[in-house]
Amino acid sequence: MRIRDFVPADAPRLVEILKANQQYGHPELDGPEAMIRVSQCPAAEFLVAEEDFKVVGFIRGVYDGSRAVIHIASVDPEYQGRGIGRALVHAIAKRFKERGATSLAVTVPGETGFWKKMGFRQTTRIMFAYPIEDVINASAPPAQEEEEKEE
Repeated sequence: MRIRDFVPADAPRLVEILKANQQYGHPELDGPEAMIRVSQCPAAEFLVAEEDFKVVGFIRGVYDGSRAVIHIASVDPEYQGRGIGRALVHAIAKRFKERGATSLAVTVPGETGFWKKMGFRQTTRIMFAYPIEDVINASAPPAQEEEEKEE
């Protein structure tokens, strides 16, 4: 198995893996264009696992100079149970440590068993807003306040 950085040509195969694992609910967040944007982000780490020159999994996350967070990991169902997920977690954790991270969090959309085996413990809840306009609208000043300001 080989772990390497993502390249744009990986995107179609990664979409297949996400779909196989029912993790492809929002193409604008996890689709090919988003993958390319993530790969160009200096805060991001985006790693791909290959076996016999076939892409079989990936992991991606960010380090903002203070905190490191894994946002998504996925391994082809036919290759699960072979240590690929563990190897991806190990590789990204090492990358984050090299950049200065002293802790690592993960957003887990489902079962937590794998992540607990990797040394994570459940401590907080992550809340999610999609689309972002929901937060913009909910956090906007009430209309009445706006009218009072105009007077």
